Amino acid sequence: MAKPHFKFWGWGTVDEGLGEAEARELAKRNAAFFGVSDFARTPPPRAEEIALAAPRIKPPSRLAAICSSTAEDRLIHTYGKSFPDSVHAFARNFPNPPDVVARPHTEEEVVAVLDWADSVGAAVIPFGAGSSVVGGIEPRFGNKYGATITLNLQGMDRVLEVDAFSRTARIQGGVLGPDLERQLAPHGLTLRHFPQSFQFSTLGGWIATRSGGHFATLYTHIDDLVESTRVVTPAGIAESRRLPGSGAGPSPDRLFIGSEGILGVITEAWMRLQKRPTFRASASVHFTDYAKAVEAVRVISQAGLYPANCRLIDAEEAADMGAGDGSKHLLVLAFENADHPVVTWMERALEIAADHGGAFDKAAAEKADAHRAGASGAWRDAFIRAPYFREVLTGLGVISDTFETAITWDRFAAFHAGVKDATHKAIKAVTGRPGRVTCRFTHVYPDGPAPYFSFRALGRREAMLEEWQAIKDAASDALIKMGGTITHHHAVGRDHRPWYDQQRPELFAGALRAAKKKLDPKGLLNPGVLIDP
Repeated sequence: MAKPHFKFWGWGTVDEGLGEAEARELAKRNAAFFGVSDFARTPPPRAEEIALAAPRIKPPSRLAAICSSTAEDRLIHTYGKSFPDSVHAFARNFPNPPDVVARPHTEEEVVAVLDWADSVGAAVIPFGAGSSVVGGIEPRFGNKYGATITLNLQGMDRVLEVDAFSRTARIQGGVLGPDLERQLAPHGLTLRHFPQSFQFSTLGGWIATRSGGHFATLYTHIDDLVESTRVVTPAGIAESRRLPGSGAGPSPDRLFIGSEGILGVITEAWMRLQKRPTFRASASVHFTDYAKAVEAVRVISQAGLYPANCRLIDAEEAADMGAGDGSKHLLVLAFENADHPVVTWMERALEIAADHGGAFDKAAAEKADAHRAGASGAWRDAFIRAPYFREVLTGLGVISDTFETAITWDRFAAFHAGVKDATHKAIKAVTGRPGRVTCRFTHVYPDGPAPYFSFRALGRREAMLEEWQAIKDAASDALIKMGGTITHHHAVGRDHRPWYDQQRPELFAGALRAAKKKLDPKGLLNPGVLIDP
């Protein structure tokens, strides 16, 4: 299939985004919130406005057919989709583009590119589709390397083998989410992994970043779905044995899941599949008391019901997304199954919600598509469109970002209050005016939730990056100090390194450096991510 034509300045493809009416409405709402009369809006950049340094290397003739150094290719592969990436793009600031973009179609070509990189001392950045929001793909390492080669895996995009009997498939790492599901559909199977970046991310990227999917319980991370991996490293090829489970020492797959491109290039994986669900139920529940809503979610998560969706959205976020007036917290519940009806599970979850003060429309809750109607439907529609907001908000001078974490239930109340307070104070101190900090649960576990915070602040255009960094630092310092993780599913990249260094045990850091040294002796793969070579 034809590959999407991605933007280099924002989310998605060049033919997607907010319409002009949507953009004006978004500007109007933010002007009202921040108490300003109007916004001057910076338009998105055009490729011809940006001057790039000349490529420092030229591919050998044997690789010329799969390599590109066009300005657009280099622009597309310079940044991901984070707030700092957006600010740099709107400022027309691209000081560190890759010199060459290589698009292999075979594992042999991956090996050839790594051999070439080794011969010229070039850093190599494995690239799925560029949806990193943590600086995971930016060539941000100055002149420490002779050049940078970005290795775009999208040419390796096939489901190679399906074992319907075992419900698994051997899949190439460069396949985009929609293409993967299209290839599995004739078999009646699905990977059932749908991150928000589903359209614009790849299987190999999901594995490399320990991606979290849409579903709130049970199979939340890609970890749960990996049966075996095949990885090309500068030192050779590592392939694990295909098994449903094993107790034979530390898992080789776990070494590469979450390795963020620093140990090797994931070219294939056997993945565990599911039958496509046919039974569904969904409901919207409203709470006036946030603490009781949180307690309801805890009880549901510990009841063995395993809802597909159990997303608690605080009243402020519900209002921001057009799913409420700011007076009620919204719990979106959904169940699905390929084998049996799920009404009984939904009834029990709603019973728990009612016991904690939740209110819902029982008749509406019996409909399979209730999550697409009412407050849940409004939030869902806004959630899907939300990544496109940034390319408008950045142009308005609004700092808009998110951070996500996880914490145990016993510490959540103090953690939630402390992180929100630290973020609010940082926004006020940095910008001189109040901002907005909201929270929702993306995933819930029997031992705790994964809170996902969003914040907005009115920045000064000439200082937006410094202001963002100060707010990011305060929020990250608070969540690490209070016992959370620096990331539940967005990965570490370069932006989270200072707090990842605090979170991990130092002995483990030493073991990771030793693995890096063994697999990538010259430290060419994605320098600066997770560890320093």
